[in-house]
Amino acid sequence: MLKYSRQREAIKNFLMTRTDHPTADMIYMHIKHQFPNISLGTVYRNLALLLSLGEISKINCGDGSVHFDPVITPHYHFFCNECGSVQDINISINTNLDILASENFSGEIEHHSIIFYGKCANCSNNKIDRSGDFKKFPNYNKK
Repeated sequence: MLKYSRQREAIKNFLMTRTDHPTADMIYMHIKHQFPNISLGTVYRNLALLLSLGEISKINCGDGSVHFDPVITPHYHFFCNECGSVQDINISINTNLDILASENFSGEIEHHSIIFYGKCANCSNNKIDRSGDFKKFPNYNKK
C-alpha cells in the first residue's frame, strides 16, 4: 500500500484545478506557497509516481518542455509556438488512425497521440507582431 503524502495530494489537487497543462516548474512554484520547504526534486518524484499510477499523463511538446495533464482519457492537444501554452482540443478521437497505421506497420498499434501546433487565440490577437508592425490597426502609420 502506498503511503499517503500531503505534498503528492497537493500536487494532484493543483493539477485537477488546471486546464493549462502546467510544467513541473509551474507546479513547483504554486506548491511552494503551501509547502515552503518542498524541493523541485520532490515535485518531480511525485509527478513520476502519479504517472506510474496512471493518475495523470504527460505531454512532450517537442520543444523540450514536459506538461502534465490530469485528464487521462485519450484526447488531442494544441501547442502554441509563440507562448508555449498547451490546450485541449475538443474533438473526437479518430480510432480509424489506429487501423490505418496498423495496416502499414508490422508491430501492434495500441493508441495514438496528436499535438497540433500553431498560434493560440491569445497570440493571434496580439496588437503587435514580432516585427513591431501593428496588426489590428492597419491605418495607424498612414499620414
